[in-house]
Amino acid sequence: MNQETKQRIAESLRDFHLPRYHEIPDVGLYLEQAAKYIGGCVSPLGDMALTGSMISNYVKKGLIASPVKKQYSRDQIAYLIFIAICKSVLSLDALDAFLQLQRQSYPLQRAYDYFVREFESLLLFTFELTDTADMFPETSSDGKRLLYTCIIAAVQKVYLEKYLEALTEENS
Repeated sequence: MNQETKQRIAESLRDFHLPRYHEIPDVGLYLEQAAKYIGGCVSPLGDMALTGSMISNYVKKGLIASPVKKQYSRDQIAYLIFIAICKSVLSLDALDAFLQLQRQSYPLQRAYDYFVREFESLLLFTFELTDTADMFPETSSDGKRLLYTCIIAAVQKVYLEKYLEALTEENS
């Protein structure tokens, strides 16, 4: 793959930003609105969008709470953004275990903001847009180590798919 193509791929992610918890709409979103919002958040990463039926399935499986008056809250949207990114590298059971661990360890806002900050940092580092990535200190908890491993897997999957897609385009 030529350097220009690599640069183009990296530049497409330079300004990637996942919403912080306080940036997620706090008005309650209906199912299709929630799916569209989440899809917009993760679209630069590739095929990570959630459909309405997928979201309904996550509710049925107990990964997120049922919507109130058919509206999804900020908390549910935060969980769904995490699920959208991690569903390609974790099974439903593993996602459920992760969410249970988070609920026992940290308040959602803190855990979610930590996840998106670490995800963005590693994404930029992997695509060579920064020289360093935040790394967990040796004293990190098992939960943080597991989260970081999940982030690494998700970022590596994005990296692999972006470059394979570019190679396919170059060769056709």
